[in-house]
Amino acid sequence: MAEKKTYKEICEAFQWDDVFAGFDWNPSLRFNMAHEICDRHASAPGPAAVYWIGKNQETREYTFLQLKELSNRFANVLRSLGIKKGDRVACLLPKVPELLISILGTLKLGAVYVPLFTAFGPKAVQYRLNHCRARAVVTNGQFFPNVGDVLSELPDLEYIINVDSTGEEKDSKRNIEYWKAMDKAPTTFSVEEMKFDDLAIIQYTSGSTGMPKGAMWSNKTLSAIRPFLLYAVGLQPGEALWGPADPGWAYGLVASLLGPLSMNATIILCEIPFAPEPYYQVMEKYRVEKFLFAPVAYRYFLAAGDELRHKYDIHLKAACSGGEPLNPEVLSWFEKNFGTKIYDGYGCTETSMTISNLSSSSMPVKPGSMGLPLPGAEIALLDESGNLVPGGQTGQICYNTASLSNAFLGYLDEPEKTKSSFINNTWFKTGDLALRDEDGYYFFQGRNDDIIKSSGYRIGPFEIESTLAEHPTVADAAVIGVPDAEKKEAIIAYVQLRPSNSPSPGLADELILFVKNRLAKHQTPRRIMFLDALPRNPSGKVLRYQLREAAAKEGSLAE
Repeated sequence: MAEKKTYKEICEAFQWDDVFAGFDWNPSLRFNMAHEICDRHASAPGPAAVYWIGKNQETREYTFLQLKELSNRFANVLRSLGIKKGDRVACLLPKVPELLISILGTLKLGAVYVPLFTAFGPKAVQYRLNHCRARAVVTNGQFFPNVGDVLSELPDLEYIINVDSTGEEKDSKRNIEYWKAMDKAPTTFSVEEMKFDDLAIIQYTSGSTGMPKGAMWSNKTLSAIRPFLLYAVGLQPGEALWGPADPGWAYGLVASLLGPLSMNATIILCEIPFAPEPYYQVMEKYRVEKFLFAPVAYRYFLAAGDELRHKYDIHLKAACSGGEPLNPEVLSWFEKNFGTKIYDGYGCTETSMTISNLSSSSMPVKPGSMGLPLPGAEIALLDESGNLVPGGQTGQICYNTASLSNAFLGYLDEPEKTKSSFINNTWFKTGDLALRDEDGYYFFQGRNDDIIKSSGYRIGPFEIESTLAEHPTVADAAVIGVPDAEKKEAIIAYVQLRPSNSPSPGLADELILFVKNRLAKHQTPRRIMFLDALPRNPSGKVLRYQLREAAAKEGSLAE
């Protein structure tokens, strides 16, 4: 095996022109994401592009050629409905093959793809469809009510393209039966030639505060994700990659589906809900080599134990994580039992992945760190005035959008929010806080509004949470601050216990002392609250604002 290059060597050799040259079409002249994701690889018979596993364990395999022809059909369906370049087409589908076919067909036409998360209720769907003025939405019988229930309040929506019509929707003049229309459509299509900076996708933010914003992505989305896949994941053509994150969100859509396919890799599209054993079974059957998922999943793998892990023949070459730090116990257990490290990283909806540990390099992995800036990304930690913070201090992660691969075009119809998200029209403010050590490694500290201000200290929740996770009874933990007359804010820790452990006042006292002995007095929780499960968003991040709301309803928990 060739010796890995150092981080410095990789960065010095990196050129965006090399990334652009790796595309089939010259981006300075013409570009289409669907061509790069699918059509350029569509040789007959060709290797598998997608392995699909349904919720009832049914399986199907697709080559790039099959994806090309199916997405050509869908592009023709859209064109027959009068959908054209720039029109918005949304999808409200689970991880079924029709989802990927619809994405590719939409992009081939030059229409703008709008992902919708399947857990959205009717009002959430209504807001997004109206905000982006979607002309069509693709859904199925299961999720049709989330559109149908608000149909009268969707004036711009002309078509509901239904994958498996149940018959209940036939009264709607806007309802189109997906496969009936597909069967009539030609398998050939002339892909729309677009510009590299043309709008391709509108990805709505999770909306933890305020209404969700429609982040507009250009076709450069494919180049923006490439350094992460090349260097953090170490992805090679023909390798099998599985990213179970939901494609209604950025990481699941771009890092787990579109980006890997554009590199001629094989992806796993799986509807099975997360649990360690069925996921081990999928890894074994499809010889998954690269695995991308949320930190909570890795903690559950550890909790399931060594015996279950070694029932299955698994050959991972690299695993990636992001969103919150993993404690040393999880990292060491995973490396011992899988033979590879977990490479933590960082990104957000607007910037793609920008910081990571690199599996393709010899750089050391520091527990709790999300690594170093990816090649081609310029990152700075700035204070509230836009000044660089000194080394070892916490600052806001900001991304230089002057990068050649910047895909973010601003927030749809919200110029003031777009403007306020930048410093000097160049540095995008992520709202996330980190500190940088003497070696340049970044350590995530939380969201701006997650920082706890107590007794004159600014306290990040993650160090406390990671310490709690080291206790043998703790499966998961989240920390918030609540108003306190003496300290301004007091620290409250919410804890989910491992199976066979029960909440008790004695265990709460033990956990408080456990943190105090390992960190500092000012970082010690005032109180431990036990929960069956922590509230998390679809990408696995703890929803601390929900915990703060719950604490406010309970009154002063700090007393």
